[in-house]
Amino acid sequence: MVAVGTLSAIVGSPSDLLARELVPFNTNLSAGTILVRTSERQLYLVQGDGTAVRYRVAVGRPNKQWVGKAEITGKYVRPAWGPPAEIKRDKPSLPDVIPGGSLNNPLGERAMTLSGGEYAIHGTNRPSSIGTFASYGCIRMLNADIADLFDRVAVGSTVVVAD
Repeated sequence: MVAVGTLSAIVGSPSDLLARELVPFNTNLSAGTILVRTSERQLYLVQGDGTAVRYRVAVGRPNKQWVGKAEITGKYVRPAWGPPAEIKRDKPSLPDVIPGGSLNNPLGERAMTLSGGEYAIHGTNRPSSIGTFASYGCIRMLNADIADLFDRVAVGSTVVVAD
């Protein structure tokens, strides 16, 4: 059990400082629900006891953001990535597939795909992007934080993305 407050652990380098903390959180959402507040660039994992685990995240750039409800449809460790058509159109020099574990793979160490589109909650090999509006609609997390969240949720878990 974690006490309310910042989890202070460093994994690897200072840039891997964990961005998660247990915070008071009153909501009518069920335990295990993930709530992303785009404007805050925060992801909350509802605990059901008046708290949530809060993670700093990167979210969609202006005009690339979305709101709605989805479910986790898959969980992947060190996944390969193929750029969706919109990204490939904007960056035609990208290869069709970037192997999992590659330093230039934008999914990082873990990814959880979401129903209803080409979006995922995933790690990143660019930790400096956390806390920014950086993606085409995916939710980015530090690799250590996505590994933590990955272990806490299951396929079928509800994800709510709000402004």
